[in-house]
Amino acid sequence: MTAKHLRSTLEHWTRVLGPDVLLTRRVSSVDAEVADARVAQAEVAEARVAAAEGTDGRTSKTIASAVTPTAAPATRAARLAALASAAAACRACRLGEARTQAVFADGDPQAEIFFCGEGPGADEDRLGLPFVGKAGELLTRIIEGAMGVPREAVYIANIVKCRPPGNRNPEPDEQAACMHFLHAQLEIVSPRIVIALGKVAAHALIGADASTPMSKMRGRVHHVNGRAILPTWHPAYLLRTPAAKAQTWDDIKVALRFLGRPERPEPYRRPGA
Repeated sequence: MTAKHLRSTLEHWTRVLGPDVLLTRRVSSVDAEVADARVAQAEVAEARVAAAEGTDGRTSKTIASAVTPTAAPATRAARLAALASAAAACRACRLGEARTQAVFADGDPQAEIFFCGEGPGADEDRLGLPFVGKAGELLTRIIEGAMGVPREAVYIANIVKCRPPGNRNPEPDEQAACMHFLHAQLEIVSPRIVIALGKVAAHALIGADASTPMSKMRGRVHHVNGRAILPTWHPAYLLRTPAAKAQTWDDIKVALRFLGRPERPEPYRRPGA
């Protein structure tokens, strides 16, 4: 890469993602109001499903096993709603006892891009949506600024649906108790690529040994059980370690190339922004 090309690339990502100080802004009040509305809608849907089907934690695996990857859009949404209801009732591991609420997912059931983190944090546990805190704001900037699509056009979930105490990593047995939900989500959404955010998600999705470092996993697409999985750094890690951002931007370009999209798309601009 020439010095001129390097300067151009750095200038592009600086324009897209802004200086580090901008990455720590809190979620806007408008975003919080939208999140509250989504939570309310999800609660209504869960109540209707539970009343009609008698859904509880014991039937979650049955629901998960019934999904198909070729479902029509309306059917996809209905099946995801059924899974969300089962997750809300689930007490299969200790995480279900301490949570405020389950955090199932957010986004488009027909998305080509599926982001997967490790588990909800405090903000997510409070609002019932994944990636809504500072790390979530950075993820939104990556999606909209670096990938050129609205956040609503992707699908976002976690390995576990309940917040681990103190934001610790979920234990192996907790992950195992919850993975059927994620497998079902992947079956229903059927994305073209799954971007694993952080080491915990990467290990779980590509089946790597727990000792495998991110340096050995990120930077390339892994093909596992017919799925394309690209590990990259978790946004929370990027907030703590800004030097790793350059590697994440490289990973995003790998994903865009895989999808046949430009490596430097025009950033998505929200109406009125």
